[in-house]
Amino acid sequence: MNHSFKVVFGPRWKPWAAIFFFACGVSAASAQTTDGTRAKAQIKKSDQLDEIVVTGSLIPQVRSETATPVTIITADDIQQKGFSTIADALQHNSFSTGAVQGAQFSGGFTQGAQTISLFGLSPSYTKYLIDGRPIADYPALYNGTDIITSISGIPTVLVDHIDILPGGQSSIYGSDAIAGVINISLKKSMDGAEADLRYGWTKDGGATERRVGIADGFNVGRVKILVGGQYEKTDPIWGYQRPLTDQYFAGGSSPQVAERDWLITGLNGQANGDTYYFLDPANCANIAGQFGNTLSKQHRVNRGTFCGTTRSGFYTINNGTEGAQGFLRLSDDINDNLQLFADVLLDHDVTRFNTGTVSLQTAADSAGPYNYFSDPNVPGDLLNLQRVFSPEEVGNFRGQGNKDTINSVRSTLGAQGSLGSSAWKYLLDMTYTENKLTETTHLAFSKPINNFFSSIFGPNLGPDPVSGQPQYAVNYAAFYSPLTPAQYASFTGSAISYSRTEDSLVRAQVTNSSLFTLPGGDAGIAVLLEGGRQGWEYDPDLRFLDQETYLYTATSGSGHRTRYGNTVELRLPLVKMLTVDLSNRYDDYQVPGGGVSKDTYNIGVEFRPLSRLLLRGRYGTAFKSPTLSDEFQGKSGFFQSVTDYYHCAQLGFSEKNGNLAQCNYTIANGPQIFGTTSGNPKLKPINAKVTDLGIVWSPLDRTSISLDLFHWKITNEVQQQPSDLLLRTESACRLGDLPIASPTCVEALSLVTRDANGIAIQISTPKENLAQETLNVATLSFNYTAVTAAAGNFLFDGAYSNVLKHAQILFPGDAEINLLESPFYSTEFKTKENLSVTWNFADFGTTLYVEHYGRTANYAAQQTVQGYAAPLAGNVGTWTVANLSAKYQLSSGLVVSGNMNNVFNKMPPYDASQPGFSNQPFSVFNYNNFGRSFFVEANYKFGKQ
Repeated sequence: MNHSFKVVFGPRWKPWAAIFFFACGVSAASAQTTDGTRAKAQIKKSDQLDEIVVTGSLIPQVRSETATPVTIITADDIQQKGFSTIADALQHNSFSTGAVQGAQFSGGFTQGAQTISLFGLSPSYTKYLIDGRPIADYPALYNGTDIITSISGIPTVLVDHIDILPGGQSSIYGSDAIAGVINISLKKSMDGAEADLRYGWTKDGGATERRVGIADGFNVGRVKILVGGQYEKTDPIWGYQRPLTDQYFAGGSSPQVAERDWLITGLNGQANGDTYYFLDPANCANIAGQFGNTLSKQHRVNRGTFCGTTRSGFYTINNGTEGAQGFLRLSDDINDNLQLFADVLLDHDVTRFNTGTVSLQTAADSAGPYNYFSDPNVPGDLLNLQRVFSPEEVGNFRGQGNKDTINSVRSTLGAQGSLGSSAWKYLLDMTYTENKLTETTHLAFSKPINNFFSSIFGPNLGPDPVSGQPQYAVNYAAFYSPLTPAQYASFTGSAISYSRTEDSLVRAQVTNSSLFTLPGGDAGIAVLLEGGRQGWEYDPDLRFLDQETYLYTATSGSGHRTRYGNTVELRLPLVKMLTVDLSNRYDDYQVPGGGVSKDTYNIGVEFRPLSRLLLRGRYGTAFKSPTLSDEFQGKSGFFQSVTDYYHCAQLGFSEKNGNLAQCNYTIANGPQIFGTTSGNPKLKPINAKVTDLGIVWSPLDRTSISLDLFHWKITNEVQQQPSDLLLRTESACRLGDLPIASPTCVEALSLVTRDANGIAIQISTPKENLAQETLNVATLSFNYTAVTAAAGNFLFDGAYSNVLKHAQILFPGDAEINLLESPFYSTEFKTKENLSVTWNFADFGTTLYVEHYGRTANYAAQQTVQGYAAPLAGNVGTWTVANLSAKYQLSSGLVVSGNMNNVFNKMPPYDASQPGFSNQPFSVFNYNNFGRSFFVEANYKFGKQ
């Protein structure tokens, strides 16, 4: 039987088309030469069973070690090393050295998402796959601006293994695969039913976890069925449940401060531009029972007196979560050459978190914040009132937080098999993924809160003769009185926003792992054609957009695009010792009015001078297309608490002087300002050139040691400065610390608006293709298994990552920034390593897993462009966490296990440079203070005797 097919290539494919047709011609000629050669081309099924599709290649092959380094996390690793979820396992991997926004950053935009940063690169630079197929993006925007993929919502009970491929992989997988690719492989079959029960808790309270999972694999006639589901619920951890976050920092570089819960400020009273007036006739006595009876009369030097508490823990430092997932896979072997399959994964996840109670920082009848007023009893000054509402005023404050609910569906329908009796295999599939997110935000509404407090201000007495601001005879006794929960509820409530992403993809792929014979073995080829559509839309509550939500705003936007891609990969064992892998891909993204296209390639080499030694290397290109939010995010505003570094410096307060905390225009003390950002449809793709070299050595049986060096050169990066970085940079430019005529300063000065008094009142953070990045990384891994007759088996494995260089140029013409030595710009770990030892003896097994984090910059070093030259700047110590697990097989079907994570209850390394106004005195993007936790688990396989 003859088989023929036609492949249509993009305009840049002529060289690769020639290689492809040359390969097919050689294959045909070889097949006609001898019967023996033809027999090699027609691989026996018993041999094909040994071939697998290795992540990073489309060609089935026998060897697991190739030119592409792959790290594998097995289902046993997840359990034995103390990981609760897939995200947990990935975040603890040695490759995950970058700081990311997580559950402790309760003011983030993507509280329900879970992500990682490979080697300090952007979380959006990693491509995530399930069984080789992409996952739809998370609907909300990471840091309010970027689209990422969340790795939550995948049932752990159904995970077979996870592959991590560092380095550029766009020539195989397309956009986003700059930092690497993570492929989550689910189980394809099971021998009977399995149930898993898990319960966990922490030493100091919170994070109680209950999980139940069940799965079963069976046949109905010719149809193979795999079905499973998982339910999990975890309680939040509150700040007051941990000593480090229960109160403002008492051991830092400045005295511990109290929260300004009842405060009256004046605009022109002190040299720093503000002062406190204490006008409570009861001397804080009427409100002393608030915040758990901790509120009292407080004083700040050079400021004044107010009513407040040193307690700060009325917010969550780890989310409460509840999720349910269901999975169904069907496959039908129609004949030896055709298998039909279909699968669907459903996920319902609810994330609950609390950022603290609502605060009031406005005056009189104004609909906008920070409007000062005049009081005839306090002549010569303009006043403002501030209130932070206590848990007692809120009532059920634990139940009045925020909630993110995501509903996802992922379905695939396909066919695969062989083309007759040849070595050609095909795959046709269609995948559709949709994520729907509902965000419920607890907040105050502008008109109700202003109307409620209008009774405190009393009637408007007319304009002040000097300032022109309205005058009020304020009822200060009413101001210094607690509210009832009913009163608090009268001006607060929930705003609900909806967002959605979708991703549809149709693929057609043919492969032949025995295309023709070369001196080193059988050559292989893969050809892939794919096309699909992506969509993103964010529809915030309309009250966010018309200033009805008090001090809150939102991002809106929507967009769709079509995408096409084609890939050719060739695997050529030129001689026994040398194999070359070539791949090329063309991608095209089209949006209304335009689009972008990109061609990427990869050249990989495997050299085996000895059977136990592999030398490998790769060079190629990678890219990331502009995200739909980058292109279609509408102009949106935001209110943000910031530090006005320039104005504080003008008043004599700075990190350099060691007194910034005393400035009334810091993130802790000052008012919020307004900012704007928006998408840019003219953005170009982010480009990368990636090189890696490695060696894999197996000096003994059951032993492997690998060393790999990676290099990235990334250009055309989309840059949106964080607000704090923008204001720091703008201040450094104005103060002469940076050349005011440099591109950085010209850009920064244009994005900050100041009033006549020199106070920052508005910032803008647009997106442009401006930055470039260079990264060099070394990774080392090893594993060894010792088999003994008397004492059982011992398994040792470890991994080490060292970021040798990480540099960035923010704007063209700027000097290169060494991110490892400039903590003002980055707080990533330079080194991270882990080691595990597993002992299996008869029916018992135990694992000790140790994770070590290198030093990072302390708070003082992060606060200024001076970095380590700033006063008190330095590094915090290393952090080592140990997990211990044990399991015992009670019967052939039942295994019970237990885990103790963070065995020594290690807290984040001490940072004495943190100021007294810090309520989380460590970097929440690098560390957590969850402490010791415990888990017990039982797994039962039905039908086992």
